[in-house]
Amino acid sequence: MSSAVAPAGVFAFHRLKSPAVRRLAFGVVGLLALLVIWEIGALFLYLNPGTRTFATFGPIPTLEALPVLWGGGKIQSAIAASGYRMGLGLSIAIAIGVPIGILMGRSKRFRELSNSPFQLLRMISPLSWMPLAVIVYAEWDQAIVFLIAIASVWPVAFATAAGLAKVDPAWFKVARNLGARAIHMLTQLILPAIAFDVLTGIRLALGVAWIVLVPAELLGVTSGLGYAIKDARETLSYNHLTAMVLVIGVIGYLLDSACVLLIKRYSWHYRGGGMNVETRK
Repeated sequence: MSSAVAPAGVFAFHRLKSPAVRRLAFGVVGLLALLVIWEIGALFLYLNPGTRTFATFGPIPTLEALPVLWGGGKIQSAIAASGYRMGLGLSIAIAIGVPIGILMGRSKRFRELSNSPFQLLRMISPLSWMPLAVIVYAEWDQAIVFLIAIASVWPVAFATAAGLAKVDPAWFKVARNLGARAIHMLTQLILPAIAFDVLTGIRLALGVAWIVLVPAELLGVTSGLGYAIKDARETLSYNHLTAMVLVIGVIGYLLDSACVLLIKRYSWHYRGGGMNVETRK
């Protein structure tokens, strides 16, 4: 009897015909499960006299703090400051990474010459550059932008090179035989062919940059999401701290979702084949 009831309850979502509705339903259930686990953790903190002070880490105090922070303009100002650093650093990484990736993909000699030093630099933790960045750059904003750029450039470069390596060499021969110039090869052949890989690299770079941004802002600056967390910790406003952490998670999720939409929109893999981006993870 229990086996007959189970499909109607636990596995009922599998019978939803629309894939979009099914993904939404599973997403909502997953978030609700996370909220329940969060509340249970907060309850344990409250029941323990030694950790009762930290009970405001719970979801209810956190959600109550969001309107207060928004009304005071703290969330907006933090997003604006972090968004500026993030956007500038990621733009620099893309501007450098895509040309380097094209060179790596098109020139065997350059690829063999640059692979070892690039792999060495890629494996250095981005935050380990922080002392050097503070010495070189006069302002903390510039140092943070550098850290974001140095962390983000490698996913873009290597994804671009990998995408170009998959392009059939016959395409280039045909283009040359048809009289295509270098600029036409770049705009009409190379960039459309590697769009999926470049955008995937940007998606990976965005995730790395978002992780680097917050700890970089914990030191030396008086604005941004990282600073907001530090300020909440120092004032013992634990509900404000978790509220800002929640804001960071939501923004990161939205940015990643935007990258997925761009991949679906501008990549010929999905315009032609109708594949789902999630199946290629």
